Amino acid sequence: MNTGDRSERNKTDEKALLACRVRDRALLTGRFTLRSGAVSEVYWDKYRFESDPAVLGALAEAMQALLPTEFDKLAELELAGIPLATAISLRTGRPCLYVRKVAKSYGTANLVEGGFRHGERCVVVEDVVTSGGQVCASVRQMRQLGLVVERVVCVVDREAGGRENIGALGCVLVPLFTMRELERLSD
Repeated sequence: MNTGDRSERNKTDEKALLACRVRDRALLTGRFTLRSGAVSEVYWDKYRFESDPAVLGALAEAMQALLPTEFDKLAELELAGIPLATAISLRTGRPCLYVRKVAKSYGTANLVEGGFRHGERCVVVEDVVTSGGQVCASVRQMRQLGLVVERVVCVVDREAGGRENIGALGCVLVPLFTMRELERLSD
């Protein structure tokens, strides 16, 4: 076996181990209504994997490989993406923007916090993408403010239309795991 094959196997093993850690920390079964309105028997509780410092750190490290080489800032969507993007920011040294669902009505009344200039390139960081509804709404709002958004990275793509909806905006969705992959790797 050559060194390249061994290196690929090690990456696959590391990804499978991370999938198991995410599953052990965050997989819930029952009956759950998702933000999209869909009902699922399986729920990946993002707050459980994002609140565990060891899993959060491992996810941030793995997600660095999903980032393009050229961009200005990470954009975190309120509330769930904030710990994840902050952890990635600490690893990469790239600053973050915090994107609200609705502009606050007091103080600066900003929709996007953290300070930015027109034309800056942002990578949106999300934890779990289902239909991509909130991601799409936030990307549209960010673009109206003059930010350039072409990539969304996430931990889990539930494979429920998010990739297609985000793609319709001219963005690419790059997941660390698809739902099928996460289930397969964590078995």
